[in-house]
Amino acid sequence: DDHISNTPRQIQIFAALGWKSPKYGHIPMILGADKTRLSKRHGATSVIDYKKTGYLSDAMVNYLARLGWGHGNQEIFSRPELVEKFSIKKVVKTPAVFDMDKLTWMNGMYIRKLPPDDYYALVKPLLMEAYPAAVNLPDDQLKKIAICLQDRIRLLPEIVAFTSFFFKDPEYNADDVEKYLKTNTAKSLLPELAARLGSLEKFEKAEIETVFRKLADERGLKAADLIHPARVALTGSSQSPPLFDVVELLGKDVTLQRLSLKKFGYN
Repeated sequence: DDHISNTPRQIQIFAALGWKSPKYGHIPMILGADKTRLSKRHGATSVIDYKKTGYLSDAMVNYLARLGWGHGNQEIFSRPELVEKFSIKKVVKTPAVFDMDKLTWMNGMYIRKLPPDDYYALVKPLLMEAYPAAVNLPDDQLKKIAICLQDRIRLLPEIVAFTSFFFKDPEYNADDVEKYLKTNTAKSLLPELAARLGSLEKFEKAEIETVFRKLADERGLKAADLIHPARVALTGSSQSPPLFDVVELLGKDVTLQRLSLKKFGYN
């Protein structure tokens, strides 16, 4: 809309040339988060930069279409929906703010909607580049690792940090260790859990879950009382993908080694 003042001159040029003037429409300015004109200092300035950062093209198109225009409270639009529902009458007059947090949220929504095979094709190269151990894994196992994080990442490269404990020893969160591992409950339960998991012939999700829940029930505890310390011991954090999936994907040897808590000086 900062070009409104140019429009009368453009109309006169068309008239002078004997051409039919097009219809003009002006959309609101796009501002940075500080409410000033969007410029290079506000961040990435090309679609290539956004792609490298991990944004999907559909998410970017959706977000840009929503700047200065809306259709009720709907946020997520397919491209056909944008074509169908757009109306110049719904373009607002107030400036729009380019909010990176909102764009990142929307990108996460689009990542969740990706078909698993399409999603895996995008993140597999990132894992292969980041972790030499990933190269040696069967493809179906690497795919399961990637997919168990699909509903948690907002930018594609986040898959690297979020899956690190699958490929190397965890980096333990000190607060989580203090809260969940340095307790008498953890010291008594986790070795017993390791022993029972070690006796499983089929190291699969259903059998793993049965072991957890049966042990908690025998000790008169909620399942969460066992799941939380086990999660920290196995992943280094109290936040992770579903734990029974994690245990299966880590495999028996790694699971038993981490549950032994030898890293923390326990017997």
